[in-house]
Amino acid sequence: MEFYLNWVTSYPLLSAAIQFAFLGTLGEIISFSIQKKKLLIPCSWLQLLAKVFAWAVLGIVIKYGFAGMKGFTQSLLDHELVPAFLGTGLGWAFAVSVFTNVFFGPQMMVFHRLEDNLILGQKGFQGITNAWKTLIWFWIPAHTITFLLPPDLQISLAALWSLVLGIIMGATKKN
Repeated sequence: MEFYLNWVTSYPLLSAAIQFAFLGTLGEIISFSIQKKKLLIPCSWLQLLAKVFAWAVLGIVIKYGFAGMKGFTQSLLDHELVPAFLGTGLGWAFAVSVFTNVFFGPQMMVFHRLEDNLILGQKGFQGITNAWKTLIWFWIPAHTITFLLPPDLQISLAALWSLVLGIIMGATKKN
C-alpha cells in the first residue's frame, strides 16, 4: 500500500491516467460482455487501444476537475454562499460531489462522448440523457463516498466507480 500511495502522490496525473485507462476500459468490456452474455470487446482492437488512450485523457480531466471543484466549493463556503455545515466531513463530501456532478459532470460526459464518437466514427449524442441521469442516482452518492477519502485515494476510487457503473449498466441495459 505504501508503494501505491507514493506512486499516486508522486505522479498524480500519470496515476490518474493509468487507473482510468485500465478500469474505464475494463468497465466497457465487462458491460458489453454482460450484454452479449460472452466475453467480447465492444469494438475493433485498434479502436480499443484508442479507447484506452481516451480513458487516460479522461482520468487527467477528472483529476483537474476534482481539484477545481474542491476550490469552487471552498470559495462558496468562504463567501458564505452555502451553509457552514457543508465545510467538513460528510457535508463537505456531499457538497463537493453535488457541485462536481452538476457543474462539471455534464460537460465531462459530452467530452467523453465526443471522444467515443471520434474513435468509433459515429455522430450524435444518443444515450447522453441516460448518462446524465447517472449523475443523480449513481455519481452523486458514489462521489460523496469518494470525497470522504484522503485526497490521494479519491481518483483511485473514482476510477473504480467507472468500472462499477459499467457492470451496472451492462447488467441493466435492454438489448
